[in-house]
Amino acid sequence: MSTAGEQTDPRATLRGGLPDRYLTADDIAVIFKVPKETVYQWRRKRVGPPGFRIGKYIRYDPADVLAHVAERKSTDQNAA
Repeated sequence: MSTAGEQTDPRATLRGGLPDRYLTADDIAVIFKVPKETVYQWRRKRVGPPGFRIGKYIRYDPADVLAHVAERKSTDQNAA
């Protein structure tokens, strides 16, 4: 159990259903049940989970994906 002064163990965030590794565009497409091209469009429009480049490859940090989902849920709930 963490107190206000302690930071949460980042591995605990990853146990929220996402793998403990960086995700690929294919992984994101499977998670959100969208075509891979949609994932690339989100990146171009800067509306999806933030990704980063490793050489020619795009990778997504699972913690960033969870944060993006939480932000979207909050935004949608506030709009309702």
